[in-house]
Amino acid sequence: MTRTAFLLALLAILMGCDQSPSPPRATQPSPTETPQPWFKDVAGDSGIDFVWHSGADDSFLMPEIVGGGVAMIDYDMDGDEDLYFIQGGNMATAWKEPQRNTSGNRMYRNDGNMRFTDVTDRTRTGDGGYGMGVAVGDIDNDGDPDLYLTNVGRNTMLRNDQGVFTDITDESGTGDTGWGASATFVDADLDGDLDLFATRYLKWTPDTELTCYSPLGGEDYCSPRNYLSPAVDIYYRNLGDGRFEDATVAAGFDQANGTGLGVIHADINGDRRPDFFVANDGMRDLLWVSHPSGQWKEAGMERGCAVDDEGIAKAGMGVDAADIDDDNDFDLIVCNLTGESDSIFRNDGDYFVDITGRTGVRAATRHATRFGLAWRDFDHDGWLDLFEANGAVTRQNAPPHEDPYAQSNTLLKGSENGRFSVLDHGLSPNDVLTSRAAAFGDLDGDGGLDIVIVNRDAPITLLHNVHPYRGNWIGVDLRDASGRPAIGAELRCRLGERTLLKQVQRAGSYMAMSDPTIHIGLGEHASLEDVTIRWPNGHIAPLGRLEGGRVHEVTSASSNGRSEEKK
Repeated sequence: MTRTAFLLALLAILMGCDQSPSPPRATQPSPTETPQPWFKDVAGDSGIDFVWHSGADDSFLMPEIVGGGVAMIDYDMDGDEDLYFIQGGNMATAWKEPQRNTSGNRMYRNDGNMRFTDVTDRTRTGDGGYGMGVAVGDIDNDGDPDLYLTNVGRNTMLRNDQGVFTDITDESGTGDTGWGASATFVDADLDGDLDLFATRYLKWTPDTELTCYSPLGGEDYCSPRNYLSPAVDIYYRNLGDGRFEDATVAAGFDQANGTGLGVIHADINGDRRPDFFVANDGMRDLLWVSHPSGQWKEAGMERGCAVDDEGIAKAGMGVDAADIDDDNDFDLIVCNLTGESDSIFRNDGDYFVDITGRTGVRAATRHATRFGLAWRDFDHDGWLDLFEANGAVTRQNAPPHEDPYAQSNTLLKGSENGRFSVLDHGLSPNDVLTSRAAAFGDLDGDGGLDIVIVNRDAPITLLHNVHPYRGNWIGVDLRDASGRPAIGAELRCRLGERTLLKQVQRAGSYMAMSDPTIHIGLGEHASLEDVTIRWPNGHIAPLGRLEGGRVHEVTSASSNGRSEEKK
């Protein structure tokens, strides 16, 4: 061997010893390859036979066109998300005799591999009300998740005792008898237990229903603007002993009313207290900003997120909050009616700017009426995508069309330049249904985010993430000292040259609860760097580097904010 060849061989060996293993990379399609779907509907093989029954019988009672809800909830604490569905039924019967409205909510246990078993009877989670939405939260700090059900009529609180639920509505004081819609638990007063914020849609009874007509001929469902009966949303403060007090007035939430359908919480103004954004149907949206006095002030118009950039109050339904521009604050999205685009409000600190047009979302979403939605990174390229569940509220097709309210759902791919583009091939099949609630989470533990959708008078849609070229990913499951998800906790980190802000959040979408695990697409990166947690009590915990490809469970070990990672 020549001296030159020997030196080159030695150099190659030394370089090989010094190199770290390269992170796994997702295989990318060739330019000529047929686009593959991101999601496949596997509901038919899942064991879930749930259908949300509207009870429609040509009376055109308004609740029939806006329900119903779904929650991802690990009720049995076995480490995967089970599914709980809110049922409608017969509105006239449910209003007068809820106990006779026997269609009932349903709980399905996750058995793995996208298979589920109906465990409603053994968990005692049926409810006879005409159901709308659901909230999930551990109200008694015992480590397992409880349920709050919103109905047209009396709402219901179900306490979870090791997988069996007990109706504690009366003793908890949470049985509001209005028309409930979306709701959420969060420790709003920072005293260590979860409080409850619940939207109300309209002041309505079957006896006050109106008669409205379709341009296509015949009767149809009315717009909420016809009723002139907005309601005040309700806020319950957790007293810590199984009871809640109605603190709506004391906290200032009685200072504005609306037609609330969607709600989400986030620290909008950076004061380390939860704020609330409420999507109102046909009225200006509300932004409740916390105040040092312990009250909340409505500041939607003042901060620029109550109406769109043309000053129009749209038909707000689903909502989400995320930092879409990497500037360390939460931006907002609210979806609306056919002919109205979504509204994306970029948080610029003291105010919001409507950037819907420049993102490509305005043109992409006007064709349908949207309900459940979320910003999530479904392909793990590091940029948030957008999914929307669609379905009209007035007839779009004349008879004999099977479902005159049906519309196909929408999937938009996010990008580095902040724009979203429609993926026509993303959903397989993309059935034309009347879709409402949508919840998001990894149901089978394969690292991909799945979607469950409730459809009006049709079987559910269960979208399994089958994206063939997903990038790297990481999950971070933040738990408080009692072992429950640390709702409202924030994660800050570095991904390459970017800085990211995420929060532990179940709420958002529309009448739904999603998996609270923080899920981040890493693209070609192998890890998150400089990870820091801000717990709901304000304590800061640096975690440093977290490797991708798995879920990290991090627990707030004590009141001083120390954390430990559980492998």
